[in-house]
Amino acid sequence: MYKFFAYLNRMKYINRWGLMHSNMTENIMEHSQQVAVVAHALATISNVYFGGKLDANSIAVKALFHETSEVLTGDLPTPIKYFNPEIRDAYKKLEKYSNERLLTHLPRELAAEYAKIIDDNDSVEHRFVKYADKICAYIKCLDEVKMSNSEFSKAEKTIMEEIRAYNSPEVDYFVEHFIDAYKLTLDELEE
Repeated sequence: MYKFFAYLNRMKYINRWGLMHSNMTENIMEHSQQVAVVAHALATISNVYFGGKLDANSIAVKALFHETSEVLTGDLPTPIKYFNPEIRDAYKKLEKYSNERLLTHLPRELAAEYAKIIDDNDSVEHRFVKYADKICAYIKCLDEVKMSNSEFSKAEKTIMEEIRAYNSPEVDYFVEHFIDAYKLTLDELEE
């Protein structure tokens, strides 16, 4: 009996934004799906408008699996994760250990294939997943602020500054052409 996919099924129990009051909970399973959609969009934007040669489908799959380690570690809030270099490096080692442990719950041949997905931390594809992850954090802030939750006001500004600092034409294009729609109500979307 192999337990890898059963572990991944538990992603729905790991909530994000643990240090902040949220009007809507967000778990890492739904977050990963949103990141996959945005990462796919960023790669497609790169290919269509900026001469990229990215595999948008591969990037979307890597985004779906980008939080797998958290089924064993839980979600450590960003301010803690990046508090200092020692904590950041220790957490990176913990994430690596968690992913390695998860891979032991697959047949060896499948583990080798899934390792290519979840152990990728240095490729261009990984960079696009990181861009999408940050954009999705910003979208979460927009959702919360839209519901009058001032808890996310500062994070909204800080995260947008980080997004702008990427100096990525794909990210800039997404922000310019798609982000404002996230601020609309359902009725406004249908106009």
